[in-house]
Amino acid sequence: MPAVGRRGMRGVYPLCKKEKKMNDTKTIESGLFDVYPRFKITPEKAEGVYVWDSNEQQYLDLYGGHGVISIGHTHPKYKEAITTQLAKIGFYSNSVDMPIQEELAQKLEAASGYAGYKLFLANSGAEANENALKLASFHTGKKKVIAFKGSFHGRTAGALNVTDDAKLSAPLNKNNFPVQFIELNNEDQLKEALKDNDVCAVIVEGIQGVGGLDAPTESYLQFLATKCKKSGVVLILDEIQSGYGRSGKFFAHQYANIQADIVSMAKGMGNGFPIGGVLISPEIKASYGLLGTTFGGNHLACAAGIAVLDVLKEEKLMENATEVSNYLVEQLQAINQIKRLKGKGLMLGVEFDYPVKDIRTVLLNKYHIFTGASANPNLLRILPPLTITKEQIKAFSEALKEILA
Repeated sequence: MPAVGRRGMRGVYPLCKKEKKMNDTKTIESGLFDVYPRFKITPEKAEGVYVWDSNEQQYLDLYGGHGVISIGHTHPKYKEAITTQLAKIGFYSNSVDMPIQEELAQKLEAASGYAGYKLFLANSGAEANENALKLASFHTGKKKVIAFKGSFHGRTAGALNVTDDAKLSAPLNKNNFPVQFIELNNEDQLKEALKDNDVCAVIVEGIQGVGGLDAPTESYLQFLATKCKKSGVVLILDEIQSGYGRSGKFFAHQYANIQADIVSMAKGMGNGFPIGGVLISPEIKASYGLLGTTFGGNHLACAAGIAVLDVLKEEKLMENATEVSNYLVEQLQAINQIKRLKGKGLMLGVEFDYPVKDIRTVLLNKYHIFTGASANPNLLRILPPLTITKEQIKAFSEALKEILA
């Protein structure tokens, strides 16, 4: 029997003691890098506002995977668009003409009301914000950014720098460009911060997601847009979670009748297919090499994005978001234990005077309803598909009443 070992330049030589021990005791384990706390549930099928686990238990999905599912799980038009495109071509790089990208850009311009703005396509919200920040710095020649307390903009280097959660940043992420965090809706702090002549951008969420559903008021957004314009500062609206009809408007900031210089998008944009994007003012000029991506704007992503826009329009899902939201708010206002309701449309926060962890657990395990958490431990996040009906969402308010009785 041949000797067991590794083959080097001079032949086979024995395994070292350490290697033998590792092989004998099987101390090396493969698997996932364990960074997510997970519910012991394995979804295997989904349709509309429901998912079914491996035990065929049905769940009402009021979280949509962090607000990603916009037009409902496995929507027929969405499935058809992706499978039809895949049968033709699934991917090529941005070194060739892709009419499907132009189609997506034109439909997005019409749906969003951002006439004349150009679209850069990426793969995620964090990438969208990275490119938005980079564009602002390129355009102004400056580097400081004003961001807001409670904000969350992503987990990549630049996005983390403008996210108000220091524990998420590794040492190399910290202070890679100057950032000043100010209080949301505080006009005096904004005026003071803008006195620094090295500010390239102000970045703000249409409605804060992870932070707990706090939002800039309409009057503050108007003030913000005016001050940025006068100061030559790029206004970036992060609509990654609050965009794509979730608030009842295409973008949440449109309740204030303002336009940003740059709008970042992602979650609801592809209904689960990885896609992100940046809408860019015509005042910001493009040049070859300014931005780039390998996978961004690929054929399948664009097919998914076009299907989402078509369904939003054909099924009037923004109107539905407003109608169902009004119904749910009315139901929840009758529950005395609820301290406050936050958000707009189908991006709602239900706040109590105490932590909601136990409520979420009962909702999930007894009533089989998915809800979300946030940085505010007292707040339930509600982010269902925009296709949800009043009858479907009533199950949540009824369950909450029973739990709190």
